[in-house]
Amino acid sequence: MGRVTERRRVVRVRDGAVSERPDTLVAEEPLEIRLNGRPLAVTMRTPGDDFALAAGFLVSEGVLGAPEEPANIVYCAGAVEQADGTTRNSYNVVDVRLAPGVPVPEATLGRLERSVYTSSSCGLCGKTSLDAVRTTARWSLADGAPVRVDPAVLSGLPDRLRAAQKVFDRTGGLHAAGLFTPDGELLDLREDVGRHNAVDKLVGRALTDGRLPLSETVLLVSGRASFELAQKAVMAGVPVLAAVSAPSSLAVDLAVEAGLTLVGFLRGASMNVYAGEHRIALPTRAGRPSSA
Repeated sequence: MGRVTERRRVVRVRDGAVSERPDTLVAEEPLEIRLNGRPLAVTMRTPGDDFALAAGFLVSEGVLGAPEEPANIVYCAGAVEQADGTTRNSYNVVDVRLAPGVPVPEATLGRLERSVYTSSSCGLCGKTSLDAVRTTARWSLADGAPVRVDPAVLSGLPDRLRAAQKVFDRTGGLHAAGLFTPDGELLDLREDVGRHNAVDKLVGRALTDGRLPLSETVLLVSGRASFELAQKAVMAGVPVLAAVSAPSSLAVDLAVEAGLTLVGFLRGASMNVYAGEHRIALPTRAGRPSSA
């Protein structure tokens, strides 16, 4: 399997002094995801947790939702020729075989027909409207125990996420997604060159562990909150999505429609709540009581 990091030569300039040294970079390689042997998507990812990534991707596609639904997930032969003329498996092709009777949604069948390319920064390139990417979720965010999160807990999550990022410390080039309890306990964390891949790895692990829907959790992502990340949260049954940067307009639209709590610009004690404020234990504002 490919390495998470790689070493490269770099010329370093500091205060006018020039030196040469090796630098540690995050690895980025393509991963082809196949469904029942047919190419479905290609994503640029950081190697590692590939089976979880593929499973999480299929949760967001509406294909998977229970641990017994994938019959197996395996690496396929992806031959790479080496300098000595021999070949090795690239470990860059994963095939998910569905258990008998598991249906494939029409939207996913369309993907199979055109084999969609997915970059590390955008998992939905080529889909141009909300209607084109809306997928029916298996779980309603209104189901399950009511979730309430204190703003002070939210404020502490970015530091907890950052402290747990092991590969970021060596490279400075990875996004992270963390799954927390409403009390701020870190349940799981995944790193990847793409935010959407990190979320897929979290969700895929939860699928195989039988923990879906993630109805009593908070999902925190580094960077911005795109429509795609909001969709992944909804499809996994996550009631609260928080990001350290801005959301997109479509992310807010989907959050309002699906009942997702969406928090952006989570920095220190400051944050913007764009949707679902009833799950945030907000203080009284301008003479009005906080949401109940």
